[in-house]
Amino acid sequence: MFTSSIGQKLTMALTGLFLITFLIVHVGLNACIWANDGGQMFNTGANFMSSMLVIRIMEIGLFAGIIIHVIQGLLLFFENKSKRKIGYAIEYGERGSKWYSRSMGLLGTLLLLFLIMHIYHFWVPSRLGGMWNIKPLEEVDYTNGLGKQYHNLYAEMINVFQNPIVVILYVLGCISLAYHLMHGFESAFRTIGVHNNRYLKMLRYVGRGYSIIISIAFAMMPISIYLGWIR
Repeated sequence: MFTSSIGQKLTMALTGLFLITFLIVHVGLNACIWANDGGQMFNTGANFMSSMLVIRIMEIGLFAGIIIHVIQGLLLFFENKSKRKIGYAIEYGERGSKWYSRSMGLLGTLLLLFLIMHIYHFWVPSRLGGMWNIKPLEEVDYTNGLGKQYHNLYAEMINVFQNPIVVILYVLGCISLAYHLMHGFESAFRTIGVHNNRYLKMLRYVGRGYSIIISIAFAMMPISIYLGWIR
């Protein structure tokens, strides 16, 4: 399953579809910052997600899916490179395949670096704050003095996205995500057996729409905070 070419591609497709589904949940939760209520809706939603046992178990599956997807992607990339050391006699360029389809290795590597930065900024202080000298997130109370404390992840977002270099890196990461998804969305369905031209055409348009909307939504979050549209 993990060593044959077919098995590797199937693993890539299934983990890719799982991560595509996760992005919908992630962008939906993050969109709560546009309520512009001082972070109450976002922090409440984030606390709800982090306190549910099912979500915590799925989080383990998410990390496993990411790791498997990255490893299989790198293995396929280097195997393809080793098998085709001499290029085609005729370069078809965009007529043969889109540039982002031929650059999945590069786009995936950029996304991996972006993901490491994202985990460092938000997951580490949220989950590991107070351990190993990692600064914990500040707490906030939305219960009118009843004593329930929430991690103020919203304040951390406001703080992180004051740095223009970080904002630029996040936007570039979102651009890489858009192109990675444009190829990966349709490719995943092809791998699991969808070959009907009518369905593939529909999936192509759905995939492009999904890739653009998700990536713009993610990119607009740091931009909105940096420009002061969200406080």
